Amino acid sequence: MKKLKITLLVALVALCGSFQANALFRFGVKAGLNVDKFHFSEKNFGTNFDGDNRCGWTAGVMTEFTVPIIGIGMDLSVMYTRMNSEAQFLGSDGLFYSEKTGKNFLEIPLNVKYKFNIPAVSSIIKPMLYTGPNLALKIGGSKNNFLTTKTAQWGWNVGLGLELINHLQVSAGYTFGINNIVKVAEKTPLIPDWMPGVEDNVKLKNNYWTVTAAWLF
Repeated sequence: MKKLKITLLVALVALCGSFQANALFRFGVKAGLNVDKFHFSEKNFGTNFDGDNRCGWTAGVMTEFTVPIIGIGMDLSVMYTRMNSEAQFLGSDGLFYSEKTGKNFLEIPLNVKYKFNIPAVSSIIKPMLYTGPNLALKIGGSKNNFLTTKTAQWGWNVGLGLELINHLQVSAGYTFGINNIVKVAEKTPLIPDWMPGVEDNVKLKNNYWTVTAAWLF
């Protein structure tokens, strides 16, 4: 029994060593476009608030860890991201108003990734799926007249893509906003006199599509 335990332990150490030896760490650059839309959730105020799609961009660096044998890995990116957005609301005068703004973010996505190794074509193309948390920290941009957002925006990524010639990764994903990012002050056009307490009832989440291309060395 003792010999069996020793044998299993040696086999486990050897397996871990093999994974470590075959594990692949890579670094690279990544850039792409995003399409951002505010999603409002309201209580008691009907549909007084809405958002519209606007396009922005993102660029930064990326590192990836992959275990080739099982095709599972992780990637971490640090991106400088420009998110352009548009918010619309019904004013106290019965007219609709809109505000277009652009914000700069330090975006940090951390994804678990699975690559499909198809023997006949794996050296040329590998499909992949990924998911994981995303943190975007606001670091500047245009000033809002009636809508202020929080500094930290949390999201969850889901996406798919292709790895070409073992270096180029092209992916498309969607980020679901997790936390309420709106901060609204009273005495602004966003909060007419007939809508007291709206700052406690209007919730805002930032959802967006992102398409990127990364080159890993």
